[in-house]
Amino acid sequence: MQKTVQLLLTENVENLGIVGDVVNVKTGYARNFLLPRELATTPSEEAIAALAQKREEAERQMRELRSQRETMIEKLEEFEISLTRACNDTGSLYGSVTQQDIAEALIAEGFNIRPRDVRLSVHIKRVDSYKVPIKLDQDLECEIKLWVVPDRELPTDEREEMEFDNEGNLIEKPEVDERAEEKTEAPAEAAVDA
Repeated sequence: MQKTVQLLLTENVENLGIVGDVVNVKTGYARNFLLPRELATTPSEEAIAALAQKREEAERQMRELRSQRETMIEKLEEFEISLTRACNDTGSLYGSVTQQDIAEALIAEGFNIRPRDVRLSVHIKRVDSYKVPIKLDQDLECEIKLWVVPDRELPTDEREEMEFDNEGNLIEKPEVDERAEEKTEAPAEAAVDA
């Protein structure tokens, strides 16, 4: 039994070809997907000639799409977007930011982006800024800056309030008590007199 079969595409098939292309595909893909959906047929001179006008239209549409994508990449260069998410006090998100979330935010900004055009290697799980690759075609790609911001004010880090002496030792601040201040000042004065 043959492992591949040669077919003539009657419609554009993403990642395979456009109308009028003669392609080699695996037999199972042809039998289970392309032929039942009438996306391909057996190649012949008559069939190729019949699809010539449809192929010209498909090529024109591909050129237009390419032009639109090039313009979009230029606009996306150095583009910044912000997503607000719920997180705990340390900045870890309760959910994660996915390709779908970023694509939806870009669509809301007027860009025609599909989730698979957003190339995240892992889901984003912390409040921070990220560089996110966008790839529309083999040679059309850029990076956008994504800011994941908390939905509320995060508590300040206690270490910012700590003080250190010249040797790097922590200066401990005792709780302020007026009576304790009076008692500690008196022995200090006595030591100065001696």
